[in-house]
Amino acid sequence: MSIKIRREDALNFHTQGQPGKIEVVPTKPMASQMDLALAYSPGVAEPCKEIAANKDDVYKYTAKGNLVGVISNGTAVLGLGNIGPEASKPVMEGKGVLFKKFAGIDVFDIEIDEEDPDKFIQIVKSLEPTFGGINLEDIKAPESFKIEKALKEQMNIPIMHDDQHGTAIISAAALINALELVNKKIEDISIVVNGAGAAAIACTKIYLSLGATKDNIIMCDSKGVINTKRDNIDESKAEFITNKDIDTLEEAIKGADFFLGLSVADILTPENIKSMADSPIVFALANPNPEIAYDLAKEVRSDIILATGRSDHPNQVNNVLGFPYIFRGALDVRSTMINEEMKLAAVHALAALAKEVVPDLVNKAYGDDKIQFGPEYLIPKPLDPRLITTISPAVAKAAMDSGVAKIKITNWEEYKLDLQKRIGIDQKLISRVISRAKKNPKRVVFAEAHDLRILKAAQIVADEGIGFPILLGKRSIIDKLIKENNLDLVDCQIYDTYEEDDLVEKFAQFYYDKRKRKGVTLYDANKLMRERNTFGSMLVEHDMADGLLSGLTKDYPKTILPALQVIGMEPEVKRVAGMYIMITKKGTFFFADTTVNVDPTPEELVDIIGMTARGVKFFDFEPRIAVLSYSNFGSSKGALPTKIQTAVKLAKQKFPELNIEGDIQANVALDTSIQKENYPFSDLAEKGANTLIFPNLAAGNIAYKLLMEIGGAETIGPILLGMKKPVHVLQLGSSVREIVNMAAITVVDSQYYNKKSNK
Repeated sequence: MSIKIRREDALNFHTQGQPGKIEVVPTKPMASQMDLALAYSPGVAEPCKEIAANKDDVYKYTAKGNLVGVISNGTAVLGLGNIGPEASKPVMEGKGVLFKKFAGIDVFDIEIDEEDPDKFIQIVKSLEPTFGGINLEDIKAPESFKIEKALKEQMNIPIMHDDQHGTAIISAAALINALELVNKKIEDISIVVNGAGAAAIACTKIYLSLGATKDNIIMCDSKGVINTKRDNIDESKAEFITNKDIDTLEEAIKGADFFLGLSVADILTPENIKSMADSPIVFALANPNPEIAYDLAKEVRSDIILATGRSDHPNQVNNVLGFPYIFRGALDVRSTMINEEMKLAAVHALAALAKEVVPDLVNKAYGDDKIQFGPEYLIPKPLDPRLITTISPAVAKAAMDSGVAKIKITNWEEYKLDLQKRIGIDQKLISRVISRAKKNPKRVVFAEAHDLRILKAAQIVADEGIGFPILLGKRSIIDKLIKENNLDLVDCQIYDTYEEDDLVEKFAQFYYDKRKRKGVTLYDANKLMRERNTFGSMLVEHDMADGLLSGLTKDYPKTILPALQVIGMEPEVKRVAGMYIMITKKGTFFFADTTVNVDPTPEELVDIIGMTARGVKFFDFEPRIAVLSYSNFGSSKGALPTKIQTAVKLAKQKFPELNIEGDIQANVALDTSIQKENYPFSDLAEKGANTLIFPNLAAGNIAYKLLMEIGGAETIGPILLGMKKPVHVLQLGSSVREIVNMAAITVVDSQYYNKKSNK
């Protein structure tokens, strides 16, 4: 049996994009023999013939235009030096993750066992048919200069050695803004550069492009000042030889306005800092430890403006602010290179973005609602979602203006929307939550610490500064698991309820006083306090902890009942509800109620709608709410559609500020084209729903589990809504990552409760 393939079907199957239009390409179907025939033989012959006739069509029919090669020979890896290509592979793979995460760019990492620059150049050049761009990484100087220069001359795709130009671009943006704050001009300042490797030289060159004066620059290497007294200075350093009678860093830095360090830790002394000019600018970028400790430098000079390469200090000069977005812009206009104009466009875009009002979601991500342009905020934060829509268009436009772009972008607003779709900004949700948690970590009770997954998650929570774990369980089991798995949880508080007689007695009396008229005796209360969920709830209620996390080994009702009895619900909340966050290829969606209310009445659905809307806003989304049914706006009759219609009517009266629609079927709620054609009056016709309220527990629970298993959605939750203090429940069998995510949510939730209780 043969399959006849139409030429247009084969070409459509392989088309990745059209010249002049950037689009997000869905995964191709592969469910039938016809799909297989289109993907390979005989259908694949058609795009092959098209490309053979016109090589540029490779961008149209393949993924080349969104593919970057991250290439290294491992000769200058991080602070580790020449560790070889195999040892460099984790760094290259990590770089690929950042490309994909922040800019939607696919990456092949290639580690080449070749240190001869001419042979290396030949190897990389031969890969041009495969890639849309090349990111050179961790190649030692001075060979890196020769390699990049030759490849830029010989290849017609974007090439960038990120160790040089990434650091240069980010630090240049920070310098522009620092100079504005101290009211100095770049052409007037005296600059000292310590370190003469690839990054230091690239930084210095870009400062010259911004207007710095070469006579005002002194560069030092491990032997001291690069001056006319020295012999055998290599070509890359020779450009910055000074004829000044200065030999040491100590002499050079006296009276300097700006110090750039890309060298070694602790080489700057307090005396060096004191000797600098008024309002000195110091970029101490050595990693992992800067040229002078941040706190020490701030202590020595109150007027200093300081940047480092570390994430735990303000003004982190982090290359992730640059390379994903620079390559994104270059690829999207099919630039033949990354030239000086494109790099400077990225510099100015970064500098300008730092002066704009910081979005609330960035403030929340970093746990600081006072982020604004100033000495401690010179450049944007890495989790700022505006980076891609700011830098990439600037780079793309510079490529077009400088004549190196092969295609043109005409609709810039549409392009920015395409950029957001490429990266799936919703995927950053949990990253923002974790970042917020780290800014103000809280005490989280892990009620099932006899489980190894809980202990591993607690280790991550502690190590990454997300929170302070409190472990509940049999001490002997916990200690054994910690020892067997080489965990380091010595600083974590451990409660074994069978060893805490005084607390058990105190908590039992509290519980008895609260529930003695509900059939509870003091004997019952003492017995219940040995249960970890009840004891953990008591720790939260008595402010000995900030939040409770449980449910890994117990079903949902047994987990939340003790918390409801001990902690209770928020004022005016009649019943709690459960919400799941579903992260899908089509975006982020919120499902409720999925865990608690079996068959809510219309009035109870109204409460669920209100709590869910607050929960959605907590995660920095504006809720667009669909209350689901098997009917569309009364198209089918029955008790369930009637219940939904009543609930929606009441909810719109109670929450007039919310966008609520129903009764409505799930597919219609999500598909705006159906609504526009058949139900144009719908409040969801323009944007579609992102928050789905289910008519009963069965529908919600089945829907989220099917989407998780069959649809491949990533789930976060269940998130318990309506509690007086933070209590969150794990899914049975949660992974370590899911436990960490829920712990971060518990921390951020407790930050919110603490702020509210302090008002």
